[in-house]
Amino acid sequence: MTIIPAKPTLFLSALLIFLLILKTVVLAQPNKENQFQQLQLLGQQHPDSALIILKKIHSKAVQDNENLVAGISLQQMGQICYNQGHYAQALDFYLHADKIFGQENNKNLLAENMSKMGILYYYNKQADKANQLYKKALTLYKTTGNKTGQAEIFGAIGHLYEKRHQYDSSFYYQHLALSTYNQIKDKRGVAKIYENLGSIYEDLARYDSSYTCFKKSLELYRQDHNEVASIEVINNIGDILRKTGKYEPGIQQSRLAYTLSLQTNNLYQLAASCRDLGKGYQLLRQMDSAYHYLELSRKYSLEVYSKESLNQTAFLQVLYDMDKKSDEIIRLNNIRKTNQIVTISVITIVVLLIVLGLVTFSRQRLKIKDQRVLSEQNQAIFEAQHGLMELELKNKQLEEESLKQQLELKSKELSAHTLNLIKNNQLLESMRNTLQDMVKEDKRDQKKQMQQIVHQINQSFNHEQHWKEFTIAFEQVHQRFFDKLKQHTNDLTSTDIRLISLLKVNLDSKDIASLLGISSDSLRVARYRLRKKLNIQQGENLSTFIQAL
Repeated sequence: MTIIPAKPTLFLSALLIFLLILKTVVLAQPNKENQFQQLQLLGQQHPDSALIILKKIHSKAVQDNENLVAGISLQQMGQICYNQGHYAQALDFYLHADKIFGQENNKNLLAENMSKMGILYYYNKQADKANQLYKKALTLYKTTGNKTGQAEIFGAIGHLYEKRHQYDSSFYYQHLALSTYNQIKDKRGVAKIYENLGSIYEDLARYDSSYTCFKKSLELYRQDHNEVASIEVINNIGDILRKTGKYEPGIQQSRLAYTLSLQTNNLYQLAASCRDLGKGYQLLRQMDSAYHYLELSRKYSLEVYSKESLNQTAFLQVLYDMDKKSDEIIRLNNIRKTNQIVTISVITIVVLLIVLGLVTFSRQRLKIKDQRVLSEQNQAIFEAQHGLMELELKNKQLEEESLKQQLELKSKELSAHTLNLIKNNQLLESMRNTLQDMVKEDKRDQKKQMQQIVHQINQSFNHEQHWKEFTIAFEQVHQRFFDKLKQHTNDLTSTDIRLISLLKVNLDSKDIASLLGISSDSLRVARYRLRKKLNIQQGENLSTFIQAL
């Protein structure tokens, strides 16, 4: 919104407003929202005075721990600095306010502050940063359901795209803003969006659409009694009429804007309307009138410049005084902190010296006692360690004896299993021979029964239970024997493994043949084949090789 300069005739009224607001600050009335609204009006007319009041509000809020009031005052100080063109100072105020609103988790104030920073970045030609802040603010407004805030952000994003000449995106966001303002029945917001749409259509040289939008905007501004915005829209309508060759109606609109500007003493719009009148008369070839109004425009522009210069001078003086006062406060605080640090340091040093003396005295007295206790402890530890070492040595000896006993027991078990196998096989062999002799006789009644007995005995030679017990006992005595055997070959049958096991326990060939249930000739063949599988060279003894594994 355009800043309205104060009328010279209203100086006393403005001064009265200033005094009333100052009284409000001093009395610390609870209605902070109304107070800040009054300060916004004062900031448009007298930014230096408003800045001083806001500074006092901020200092008091900091003392009273009113964080939100402190944040809002910082935000308004930033807005005043922005309106005066001091962007760096404005950004500093905004960032401090942003930190406070974030700590208080006030999403609406945080979003509003981001929107203001976005506008600042936009006018500082940092459109990307502005767009990022707009998007963050929009997300926060959607979270809180703030339709007014959403509509403002939609309009700001649309304006951003307009200045980038991305008109499709600009139309999209402006229509979103228009729809949202219509939902909440905000006439002023709707009027502003129609004004924005008129500006976009004007950039696209679609003057009929632009004229329609400006007319709707003007109608809504008049319903809202917004004279300043109405004057600006009337000037825009005059521009459209002039651009479409309707010079006389355009001059009428510019003259109407000129009249309204005189009534409100709006120097900005006076300069703009006179400039437009000068252009209109120039197009009509009425050079005297054109010259007259262009000179008036130059005069009003100089007045605007002079007034702004005075305001800037006063504002800069206020900023300088504020910075100077802040520096003085910081200096005094630093001196106070330094004195406190020195005092605390002196007290600390004295206390430390006393404590050090006491500690030194106590340590000297306790040192002998500690050394005696330490010596006793070391002696006790040594004796305990010595006892543990002796106990561990005895335990190891007991473990070794236990292992030897277990090994002897397993060897005896293995020998017993082997003897049992030999005895069983010898008995079976004897029975088989006897039965075979009986079968050779001619007694037919006994022949069939004897054959069945021989068959059963033959089957008993292959009974696996004794071999399983033998294998378990063997593996317990000769651990990892079969793992070493597999390093030489993996092509061994169960019969080969049994033969190797019997050779390992030093049985003679007759006992081995009896246990395996084969003849001596078959045993020689089996030993020969085993030598080949184990890759034993000629001349090397098979039993010696197996014993070495």
